[in-house]
Amino acid sequence: MTETATNSTIITDDTIQVKDIVSTFRVHFLAMCRLNTLPWTLLETELKRGRSSELILDILNQTCLHTVCLQHPPSVKYRRLFLQELIKMHESTTPEPLDELYDALSEVLGLGEESICYKTYFLPSGGTVSLTESQAVISEGTTGLVTWEAAMYLTEWALENPHMFRSRTLLELGSGVGLTGIALCRSCKPKKYIFSDFHPSVLQKLRANVELNSQGLSDVSVCVEELDWESVSENRLRDIDTNTVIAADVVYDPDIVDCLVSLLSRILKCSKNSSQPDVYIASTIRNPETYSFFKKQLTGAGLKHSIITGPTTQIFPYNRLSTIELIKLHL
Repeated sequence: MTETATNSTIITDDTIQVKDIVSTFRVHFLAMCRLNTLPWTLLETELKRGRSSELILDILNQTCLHTVCLQHPPSVKYRRLFLQELIKMHESTTPEPLDELYDALSEVLGLGEESICYKTYFLPSGGTVSLTESQAVISEGTTGLVTWEAAMYLTEWALENPHMFRSRTLLELGSGVGLTGIALCRSCKPKKYIFSDFHPSVLQKLRANVELNSQGLSDVSVCVEELDWESVSENRLRDIDTNTVIAADVVYDPDIVDCLVSLLSRILKCSKNSSQPDVYIASTIRNPETYSFFKKQLTGAGLKHSIITGPTTQIFPYNRLSTIELIKLHL
């Protein structure tokens, strides 16, 4: 074990590890990550070293009793399962009961499951983005009611490069529940941000999430628009007059690739600006054949692409082992 002296205070590696464990529980819990992705093994190791009640109480205060959880809670079922696991972990390492744990579980057991639950994401600035999301990957006939990995990847890259979006007009295709746009408006200070989608349920939830996070968006002109990739006119694209176009996880269905490529081509060719808009597409490559088909169609439409180096720091809790690629398009 090493020790570092700072302002006469001794900070040990053990202390840092405990803080990391508590922080990881907070971040993963409030984002409603799968329970098996939380650092239970590390917690068990620390509990066996004699830090049981104090550490468990810290985790409880940073999860179920956190201010964000009280205002924008994860689902009742998720909180119940989490508390049951936390109690089991505590009981396996100490005979002393912790009343606060049982009080929290009792309160959750008395609640009925609500139609709305929240996932909260922490930004490097210290702020948070709380979103209503679907608990199912496919809900109401669409995949747009959850935040996908490529959206988090694109957001992390944007937060590392805020100068590329500052004072610009941004159009986001397939905004989904709104994480990328809300985070960019908070941290990158664009002039205008246009969220867009087409599915009615997605647009309804998107508008609700933008309103939910509106306190941090006051310095940016924000709008949510229905955008049909197939039927949108060139006049409307010119009126949007965007400097930058972004999209995440829009390349997942071969049936919509041609429509998407046609739209991207028109956006690049009909801009009012003397220069072409910057166009960035982030994709999780789940099906290599679909992604190869997308790139082939880009080439066929006369569009070139270059691969952009992704974010260096992971901010959000998602699987970075997935194959995610960020490309920039140009004529």
